[in-house]
Amino acid sequence: MRKESTDFAEFRRIYTKCTLCPRKCEADRSRQMGGVCGVGDQLKLARAALHYWEEPCISGTNGSGAVFFSGCALHCVFCQNEEIAQGLAGKEIPDERLTEIFLELQEKGANNINLVTPGQYVPHIIKSVQSAKDQGLSIPIVYNTGSYESVDTLRTLEGIVDVYLPDFKYMDAEISRKYSHAEDYASVAKAAIAEMVRQQPKAFFYPEKGIENGKEGKYITEAEDGYLIAKGVIVRQLLLPGLLLDAKKIIRYLVDTYGDQIYLSLMSQYTPLKQVENYPELNRKVTDREYEKYLDYAISLGVTHGFIQEGDVAKDSFIPAFDCEGV
Repeated sequence: MRKESTDFAEFRRIYTKCTLCPRKCEADRSRQMGGVCGVGDQLKLARAALHYWEEPCISGTNGSGAVFFSGCALHCVFCQNEEIAQGLAGKEIPDERLTEIFLELQEKGANNINLVTPGQYVPHIIKSVQSAKDQGLSIPIVYNTGSYESVDTLRTLEGIVDVYLPDFKYMDAEISRKYSHAEDYASVAKAAIAEMVRQQPKAFFYPEKGIENGKEGKYITEAEDGYLIAKGVIVRQLLLPGLLLDAKKIIRYLVDTYGDQIYLSLMSQYTPLKQVENYPELNRKVTDREYEKYLDYAISLGVTHGFIQEGDVAKDSFIPAFDCEGV
């Protein structure tokens, strides 16, 4: 257990001149509703409930304990969680409530605690995870992020996060500028994922029937049906319409850099929502042929550690209601 006291107090002061994310906007979040992320220094959550639509080794049968945080530093034009990403939806809660939520999700049978877009609240999360572990939290902590993360901030999570679940959205700077207002996205994501892999350099899985089995030495290092991830990094890559070439560059980079050290999640679920009407090139689903070419390329590179999506998953019905359930 890491020591909180002055270390945590010093780190939390960053909210008064916030540099938690790569934007480094230096907003005083204690006095206003955030800088680029759109939220202040008080925890704000939009949902905390069992979630069944993650990768099989995360959701399993019982579901992942997904905690959706309000605010985001990236603001992708196609974001399916736009309402909370803008900080418009959600409920402010005291610090101790987050600890309670973690324990309640474990009690409901969650396979893990899945922190969704959490970067703007890292000091709170460190404190709450430590407190929850002191009170019996034993399931893995998953950090679910768009990868626009500061390496310095990620380093404070060492020993806190068990599984990193980052996106790698774009390789081309012009594309990331246009769709996420972040020309430096690729370089930032590369550095962030490198830090995640440094912290969790190897994946381990345990039988879904109980984490106790993993503790008895029954971990395996290859994903199999009926097993959940305990440690490791799964990098998601969401194929966007018309951007197959950029997606191939990302897969190539990840394979060349990490090989089988990480798992890839190759996603076809892009769903065009109302906000992309001004981006006609994004105002359609990915075609079956585009996704087939995408998978064929990954296979040609020798990708074996990965997850794919089957069937029609590009539906807004898969987007949860941000109605403050469980908050």
